[in-house]
Amino acid sequence: MTGKNRTFLQGLAFLVLLLSLSVVISPVTAQESPAPPSSRIPSADAETGFAPVLVQDGKPVVYFFFNTNCGECLKTLPFIEEFAASHPEVVVRYIDVRESDENLALFKAFKEYYGAGFVPVPSVFVGTVILSGTEDITGGLGDAVNGTLTTLPTPVPVSNIPEAAELTLPLVIAAALVDGINPCAFSVLIFLLVTIVSLESRRKMLAVGSVFICAVFTFYFLSGLGLFAVIQSAGISRFISVIAAIVAFAAGTISILSVFGRGNGQSILSIPESRKGVINRYIRKASIPGAFMVGILVGMFELPCTGGIYLAILSLLSNRMTAVEGIPYLLVYNFFFVLPLIVILGICTYGLPVERLEEWRTGSRKAVRVIMGAVMIFLGAILILEII
Repeated sequence: MTGKNRTFLQGLAFLVLLLSLSVVISPVTAQESPAPPSSRIPSADAETGFAPVLVQDGKPVVYFFFNTNCGECLKTLPFIEEFAASHPEVVVRYIDVRESDENLALFKAFKEYYGAGFVPVPSVFVGTVILSGTEDITGGLGDAVNGTLTTLPTPVPVSNIPEAAELTLPLVIAAALVDGINPCAFSVLIFLLVTIVSLESRRKMLAVGSVFICAVFTFYFLSGLGLFAVIQSAGISRFISVIAAIVAFAAGTISILSVFGRGNGQSILSIPESRKGVINRYIRKASIPGAFMVGILVGMFELPCTGGIYLAILSLLSNRMTAVEGIPYLLVYNFFFVLPLIVILGICTYGLPVERLEEWRTGSRKAVRVIMGAVMIFLGAILILEII
């Protein structure tokens, strides 16, 4: 990657961050739902309790919760509309959880009423049954409605939640840990600790290192939250998924080829040499404000190079949930992203010499590149399966 290309990518990342933060801070204008108009939907009431209408005029009521920015929801919506048209004996109500805060609150009220935990969109509530995901809805809605035609007992907790939802959190954690072993932040933190050890006490090493890690966490979390909001508000989750898959495949392949190819072994997943001088100036100050600035700069400069995994995770989340529902996942991702840095800081502060850690980092660079490349290709494959 040439210097001009690096500069362009870094500038683009900075502009995206500014745009993302503006979207997060300002309210998002709701888009009109494409679904047919529905009759009045019962609202949640925290004081008097919540009880959905399960039967209307002798007809079972199907509640379809979706998100117009969700790729799987858009796949399911035509089936629901066709089902409603061919089953006049059933009342179908469409609720876009992104259309208003009231709809989102209603979705949460349904989940609490049915005793369910995490339920992603698209999902259907009918009688005593929860169906979630395109496959479950298209394959089970008919049987669920037939069941409600004969009996309508009080809803009980159900566990008919798709495996995709259960796999989301482990996938987020695993991807974050792999992303967290990137050589960029490792090398900068080690350089920072070496400087502090030569000048000050280990107590200051712990303080300055902690500030650096907090800065990296803050930058990555706000960047992810902003990008998530942009994807959701612009209604481009499928488009971003395609882009993320391409980026993940390309970055993963390049990362592996940088180890086994004929080149000089130099990875593009690193901070540009032209930017290291700026970072080093703040490192030499060995101060808490300087450490925070270094963390922000590291996040800005490494995001275009190592953000393939993060972008892939954001795309997967945007296809399965709203931005508000995605915040806990972003917090978990970024905690595990900086966890390797926390471990390094603890080891260097209370035991292992920094020089030994630097030797380990240098000796394991090729293995790290291969692992990161393989994970990016794997995430790219998952994204492709999500959108086809």
